[in-house]
Amino acid sequence: MSTAAVSATHAEGKVVRTFVGKVVSDKRSKTVTVLVERRVMHELYGKIVARSSKYHAHDEKGEYKMGDVVEITESRPISKTKSWVVTRLVEKAKLV
Repeated sequence: MSTAAVSATHAEGKVVRTFVGKVVSDKRSKTVTVLVERRVMHELYGKIVARSSKYHAHDEKGEYKMGDVVEITESRPISKTKSWVVTRLVEKAKLV
């Protein structure tokens, strides 16, 4: 489905987390909901299972639409539920 790339870079001595995920909602003003999927090994059974998390990310211009694959970066808290910012477009949504 969507590629989940997690990276931590050091900027001015701070660790900045970035995720790559798919935009699943763009209905809110200046906000997109990004689904980040990761694969982990099940503790008991050893099978690889998919885990996912949704993050609300700030999109100032409203340029990212549903289905786009974007990169988000951790930032200061912008609202009660939003502390991520969309940094770049990885892949544009495919039209069906």
